[in-house]
Amino acid sequence: TVCFAEERIDVLAPHQIVMKGLVHCPERARVFPEMTVADNLKAGAYLCRDRDDAKRNLEEVYQLFPTLKDRGNQISGTLSGGERQMLAIGRALMVRPRLLCIDEPSTGLSTKLKTELFERIGEIKRSGIAVLLVEQDVGSAFQLASRSYVLSHGRVIAEGTGEELLQDETIRKTYLGL
Repeated sequence: TVCFAEERIDVLAPHQIVMKGLVHCPERARVFPEMTVADNLKAGAYLCRDRDDAKRNLEEVYQLFPTLKDRGNQISGTLSGGERQMLAIGRALMVRPRLLCIDEPSTGLSTKLKTELFERIGEIKRSGIAVLLVEQDVGSAFQLASRSYVLSHGRVIAEGTGEELLQDETIRKTYLGL
């Protein structure tokens, strides 16, 4: 059984789950490569019932990721990896989720782009949207997270603040490679 906001959601269709406020941003920046940046963002707003809300959400995405506004007419498949990741997150934000689940956002990104992306994810968090982040870059994830979990073979083997987990010598050596 999977529940969100005290309601069972594992029996719902994906669009119904999104309408409840739970949105997933998959790894490897899966965008619609043949569509423009603007059309990808519009696709993210498909379930927005209020056009004014969709416009406000779009402006918030553009404030968060100004590059997307500059590249609105560009075909998404021609964007860099970092730009595609920003677009994927921006598209997920178009319905103003209550919980944004982001899977491995830094995969394949340069250190500079990774830093910028994590700064934007921090802004999303500060805006009031809860973020569930799955990330192998432990340092970046621990700095951003309020609460962290270390998984091994699908099980939680440790939890706490990033600082607490980094102080645990067994966790550092065995699971974090530090």
